[in-house]
Amino acid sequence: MKRFGSLRRSKKKKEQDGLGSRNQSEASCLSASGLSTPPTTPTHAPSQPVFTQEAVPSGPERPDARSLSRSISTPPDTGQRLSLPSAKPPIPSSSLVPSNSTSQPVYGLFEGMLEKLELDDDAAEPESDIYMRFMKSHKCYDIVPTSSKLVVFDTALQVKKAFFALVANGVRAAPLWDTEKQSFVGMLTITDFIIILHRYYKSPMVQIYELEEHKLETWREVYLQATFKPLVNISPDASLFDAVYTLIKNKIHRLPVIDPVTGNALYILTHKRILKFLQLFMCEIPKPAFMKQTLGELGIGSYRDIAFIRPNTPIIKALNIFVERRVSALPVVDETGKVVDIYSKFDVINLAAEKTYNNLDITVTQALKHRSQYFEGVMKCHKMETMETIVDRIVKAEVHRLVVVDEHSSIEGIVSLSDILQALVLSPADACKEETLTE
Repeated sequence: MKRFGSLRRSKKKKEQDGLGSRNQSEASCLSASGLSTPPTTPTHAPSQPVFTQEAVPSGPERPDARSLSRSISTPPDTGQRLSLPSAKPPIPSSSLVPSNSTSQPVYGLFEGMLEKLELDDDAAEPESDIYMRFMKSHKCYDIVPTSSKLVVFDTALQVKKAFFALVANGVRAAPLWDTEKQSFVGMLTITDFIIILHRYYKSPMVQIYELEEHKLETWREVYLQATFKPLVNISPDASLFDAVYTLIKNKIHRLPVIDPVTGNALYILTHKRILKFLQLFMCEIPKPAFMKQTLGELGIGSYRDIAFIRPNTPIIKALNIFVERRVSALPVVDETGKVVDIYSKFDVINLAAEKTYNNLDITVTQALKHRSQYFEGVMKCHKMETMETIVDRIVKAEVHRLVVVDEHSSIEGIVSLSDILQALVLSPADACKEETLTE
């Protein structure tokens, strides 16, 4: 048996460019603006000494005495911009670092990330469960950035204002804070916006009262009714394997990381973030044989009864398909069967940005003209491409899925991030369980 040595300096640069600190300030407002902040959140980041590699703590930082002295029922002054307790050792500074800062990260944060992963010298080829073991040997804490934006909504906020706030802050989801219960009770996502439009839209002439007047707590009561369930979340000390399992088995796309001691939300984990973390270290981990196999050979993805729309499909019909088929994106297929575009759930938030959600009779083509971000085109792949190629492409493109097409660009299927993580991490785990049972 041997252990991986320390990562090369190139890994530090990757960490700086990719997963490293983005130095973004967390944006939270309070009840007057409709936003709320969880308890014991410090308002200033005190100056810290330089952390050496040996001094890096193994878990999330705890709030200082000043933070703990504040009553959990007494939030800070309205309108303050707050920073959650850093989940990583802070970069030494006499003041808060602005979001456009180019200061260097603390070296040593990623040193030894692979040292926990043991390999067998006598193995003829890498074992198929190596990515599963990698995930089990790392914690959620390992991929929480030093600083990131986290928007928290109070359940007393109006639904419309909440969605406008998502757009204004450039985020796709936000934890919901219940002031009476003094805890997080759920998540607000773009899916909620789609469900409201799907359920209550009548025509361009009729205002959607439920969107204009309802508060988040009212919407939750109406939508969830008697099916209230505890918020699915995870501890920063849980393994990344547990995070992947929780995301996929609960069929959710965002998993809040909540400190069990302070009750603070530290970050929101996604399939994209986890796969990017794994791909960053793939060059240091021996590749299992299945990475050289093709999608067709592995059978990864969905290939039956793929939901799609036409360029002239009305937006309201697309929203109905999102809800009824429980899909997150719809390929746009022209009359010849060629994939020409894709309409995802994230594109729907543009209706809030443009304040055009009262007219959902417009076509998908008209709606896609108002994309808030530059669109490079539909990211595609073929069934004959290898798993290694697929992983590299979906991570570099920073998309949530690839459309599988044939030589004529006709749709054959969809490969999502959850499909890939299932194949890399969970399927080998299931295989190991079966082997153990047979033995």
